[in-house]
Amino acid sequence: MAKHKEEKTNVMRTLEQKKIPYTAHTYPVGDSAPDGVSVAQMMGQDPAAVFKTLVCRGASGGYCVFDVPVAATLDLKKAARAAGEKSVAMIAQKELLPLTGYIHGGCSPVGMKKPFPTVFHESVNGLETVFVSAGRVGFQIECRPADLMALVRAKTADIIVD
Repeated sequence: MAKHKEEKTNVMRTLEQKKIPYTAHTYPVGDSAPDGVSVAQMMGQDPAAVFKTLVCRGASGGYCVFDVPVAATLDLKKAARAAGEKSVAMIAQKELLPLTGYIHGGCSPVGMKKPFPTVFHESVNGLETVFVSAGRVGFQIECRPADLMALVRAKTADIIVD
């Protein structure tokens, strides 16, 4: 069997630099990024443990990052409250790459161009490990929620639609 050099993303390099243990996972990708529930299924994981990263602009003009389970929907009113904003709105997809350095389907809370206030849905507290994008479509990382949240200086709140 030929040796295969493991592909590393900037997210993986950041975690290694900060000495945060993680497990890399990959999934097959077609012409477009699959939805998060499909990603969880392809990796054989519970969708409640696989989180998607969403970027919003607050009424103040600042940006906020929200991480929620892939099957959940971000509640913009709850998200605004958690971020200390009057309101928040999802940014346009075309703004994502210049703002964060990531494309749609590969956005990670780790390693954005600039650090933004980050809020994880409170369900992350009950998980042994959490999965987030490794910064590229087809790649995910799994690590302890406490390690990930300390790295991105995140807090938790109820930010999903009931």
